Amino acid sequence: MTALGRLPLSRTGFDRDGNARVRPGYLETILSDPRTRAVHVRGRDVALDGGHLALRPLAEVENAQHAVFLGTSTAAERGIDAGTPLVAVPDESAATWAPLREVAAALSDRDAGLATAAVAVIGWHAASGFCSRCGERTIIEHSGWMRRCPRCETEHFPRTDPAVIVRVTDARDRILLGSNAAWESGRYSLFAGFVEAGESLEAAVVREVFEEAGVRVAEPRYLGSQPWPFPRSLMLGYAAQIDADQQADHTQADGEEILDVRWFTREELADPDSGIRLPGRSSIAHAIIEQWLVAE
Repeated sequence: MTALGRLPLSRTGFDRDGNARVRPGYLETILSDPRTRAVHVRGRDVALDGGHLALRPLAEVENAQHAVFLGTSTAAERGIDAGTPLVAVPDESAATWAPLREVAAALSDRDAGLATAAVAVIGWHAASGFCSRCGERTIIEHSGWMRRCPRCETEHFPRTDPAVIVRVTDARDRILLGSNAAWESGRYSLFAGFVEAGESLEAAVVREVFEEAGVRVAEPRYLGSQPWPFPRSLMLGYAAQIDADQQADHTQADGEEILDVRWFTREELADPDSGIRLPGRSSIAHAIIEQWLVAE
């Protein structure tokens, strides 16, 4: 467990069984197994059943031929025995859908882990049908976890883009938050951005905060990570203080991505009448801010 505790999208309660997925014919074997259960994915939504992740027999799945092996259950839960094969399918037939980012915090460890993996890998397939080197249509192998080009033999695997997300505080223990141009009025969050080629995580922290908020930070401290499959990010959480030579109130929003930058006290963020909207419970940003809010 990280310093941030059990992050909603970082939880898991199943065995990915990477050794099994590479066996020739393994996917076909589990697709003929009546025990196998499927997670239904529609874009970034997952199918629910009574507030839980829907895990349906393959006989009820329209696109079983496009299934991806996720792993096997490790314990009995809600009628699913330990050792049950689990797959993800792109499917429009479910009756109840919900955005993963809105429901993840309410799901069990197993269901949250399955849903996160399912959305990530199905999203990768939807965007990766052709070889990036020669343009040939690729062939799915490794039970859905690799696509091979039959022309140039390039092997393609699901891509993850690392991004840093940073809690900045000052000598008065205030927190610095920004309001994104794409958000509704009153919503604030931490500063975040993708790691560039040839750049360390710590250097990315310093660069992103300066670019978005106009302040220099020092000694970034790692807090924890969480996958964010919207579409393929891995969020790496950090805490940092403004540099000793930096004037706290000399902030400057970049004016494009970030429209406003403000320092907040705990009392201001805890005030229900403040009008400030913070990140949702499924995000690592929520956990990082919450950790600061409850600190003495």
